[in-house]
Amino acid sequence: MPDGREARLRLLRSANIGPVTYRQLIARFGTAEAALDALPMLAARGGGRAPVIADAGAVRREIAAVERLGARYLFLEDDGYPPLLAELDSAPPALILRGRPELLDRPAVAIVGARNASAAACRFARQIALGLAEAAVTVVSGLARGIDTAAHVGSLAGGTVGVIASGIDIAFPPENGELQERVAREGLLLAEQPPGTEPLARFFPSRNRIIAGLALGTVVVEAAPRSGSLITARIAGEAGRDVMAVPGSPLDPRAQGCNLLIREGATLVQGVDDILEMVRPIDPRAVRAPASGWQGPPPEDASDADRRAVTGLLGPVAVSVDELIRQSGLAPAVVQTVLLELELAGRLERHAGGRVSLA
Repeated sequence: MPDGREARLRLLRSANIGPVTYRQLIARFGTAEAALDALPMLAARGGGRAPVIADAGAVRREIAAVERLGARYLFLEDDGYPPLLAELDSAPPALILRGRPELLDRPAVAIVGARNASAAACRFARQIALGLAEAAVTVVSGLARGIDTAAHVGSLAGGTVGVIASGIDIAFPPENGELQERVAREGLLLAEQPPGTEPLARFFPSRNRIIAGLALGTVVVEAAPRSGSLITARIAGEAGRDVMAVPGSPLDPRAQGCNLLIREGATLVQGVDDILEMVRPIDPRAVRAPASGWQGPPPEDASDADRRAVTGLLGPVAVSVDELIRQSGLAPAVVQTVLLELELAGRLERHAGGRVSLA
């Protein structure tokens, strides 16, 4: 694989390396090869053993599997990487694609909602998806039952993107296997996990942040108060994107999440024109993220005193990185270095919203 991409995959597939850590390593060392060489030293500074580096042979087998499936990689550093998604600190360093990547160049709206959605809600989701597709707006959803399925069906002919929590070769739920294949042929199918990966519960929040990150706005059509759809909406709001919701009867538990979003400031949606009014003025191609995707300065070397100061402020309760910077009095780049070392040592856990805790 040209341009050091095999080394990038080895770095990404190595233990204790997530999207934030990956980007910081590339920002600091310039190349994945140099970052791989530095991992043992950084982990030792963090007080742990060197992380297990992904086997080169396993990475080559993954690459071969992707190619056999008719898919390809899209890296954060590539020109075609969606600029809106690259704005997220947790943007996936590598995506696996099947289908029409040009759909990522159009304005996009996410449509999400309940798996056990009512027939009326599914019909409405299908209608607004069709209207968006006819207006040359790409519809993004997660290929789940209910609202996701309706959104893909409505927009399939005009442009839909399906983001899945499994490998690109695994359909979930199984009954959507034919729809997933159609999305891959006629639209675009995206996966963050390597081929063969089963859709474990911990992968769905990661899938949701891709759905929200690709879109100018997220529309929620029926959702329980503690559903994955509201997680997607929260991620969209935190990223500064529009959050929209379809109101429902207060007597229907499936409408409670949407009604809550509207009460908290989400835009009320009664038809496709309400959505187009929110997203039409914005051209996603005008967004230009840095080539590395890393928004902050490269991490700097930290002293033993710096490490003690930051580690002493950490505990089992998640705290924001900004709070660590404020209380430690250290430069942001120094705090990021200590966190990077701790994560590579297996001693740090990263949480949503830029929060961290000791593992």
